[in-house]
Amino acid sequence: MAENLKKAYKTIMEDHLPPKVEVRFRYEDHDTTLVYEKVSWIVNGVEKGLRYGENPGQEAALYRLAKGQLRLGNVETIEPGKSLVTRVELVQAGKHPGKINLTDVDNALNILRYLTQQPTVAIMKHNNPCGVAKGKSLEEAYRKANMADRVAAFGGAVVLNRPMDKPTAEAIAENYAEVVAAQEFEEGTIDILSGRKNLRILRIPAMADLDSYAWDRVIDYKSLMDGGLVMQTSYLPMARKPEDLKPAETVKKHRTYRIERLPTDREMNDMLFGWKVEAGVTSNSVIYVKNGVTVGIGTGEQDRVGVAKIARDKAYTKLADRICWERHHTPMNLMTDEDAIAAVEHEVAEQHGGLLGAAMISDAFFPFRDGVEVGIDEGITAVLQPGGSINDHEVIEACIEMNVTMMFTGQRSFKH
Repeated sequence: MAENLKKAYKTIMEDHLPPKVEVRFRYEDHDTTLVYEKVSWIVNGVEKGLRYGENPGQEAALYRLAKGQLRLGNVETIEPGKSLVTRVELVQAGKHPGKINLTDVDNALNILRYLTQQPTVAIMKHNNPCGVAKGKSLEEAYRKANMADRVAAFGGAVVLNRPMDKPTAEAIAENYAEVVAAQEFEEGTIDILSGRKNLRILRIPAMADLDSYAWDRVIDYKSLMDGGLVMQTSYLPMARKPEDLKPAETVKKHRTYRIERLPTDREMNDMLFGWKVEAGVTSNSVIYVKNGVTVGIGTGEQDRVGVAKIARDKAYTKLADRICWERHHTPMNLMTDEDAIAAVEHEVAEQHGGLLGAAMISDAFFPFRDGVEVGIDEGITAVLQPGGSINDHEVIEACIEMNVTMMFTGQRSFKH
């Protein structure tokens, strides 16, 4: 069975999906038709689209919007021609990309379109970020994003919001990635990256105008197991600037509970950075951010206090591995020197997993104060959340007691 599965991973699966798909939206007084055309590439002399879907054995195809634009109330969806992943150029590809490769890149772009002001890198795995970081240079941003979760980043998709330069290419080549995507590749960078034979190198020219996608919406199709569809307009985070956030405040039994300490500039920057990253994190989620780098990312959990603890525990684990790797060039789980292990564990404990002074970001409200207390107990100094719980007063009180600032976005950020 294992040998059969290994063979399946290498197989190019034929798909029987049509070359063109039309979706008609029929109203009483007019019709709108969206036309999609199948995308393919030539790799090793074979013309093919997606290698397979989420798993070998699932037929799949990628389609590009070729014609039509839909207006829903006051929302106008993206126009044809603004193609990113659907017009990707395969600079190097040992084999055709699969669905997961491209959806990871797409979700990275979904995050990076809000973070174009300075060099930023998102490393994705299973449609969630392993690490997202901004830096003074692209190389610095990559190294910070990679070291935020070096273990999970292994075999991930690295997406850059600037053209690839040599220092960044050399840094990426030190590690194993499945996909690297950028707007352009400066001279000599492809030679550096191509040392990794199975690395898929993707050029996405339209990323030059990535910030122009920041307000674009699409029709999001969700297929149900009975063949039905849920259609929704895609999510956009509306809180993007300091003035979009409001100090946490609520009224309970005629008493007003209000956060008085406003965020510092650093706290505000980390909160806004984290909220934009949240747009690409599956819910329920809680993430911690410090100095423009994700410190701990908890995703897809059923309860909020649980995901706050998972993100906290990951912060401890990832910091220990980072220190161990930087100091001894050995992963923490392979260390045998008991004195070195004890020293690393002591340092991680002193730093509270890197959470001292971090911002805690939640994609939905905290139903009880126990969720926010997970971060407060580790020394976080700022919280960002939508607000709207019947127990907002308890959560505000928890922050006031420890001089932690908290802001409301007024908008939930669920991603299913």
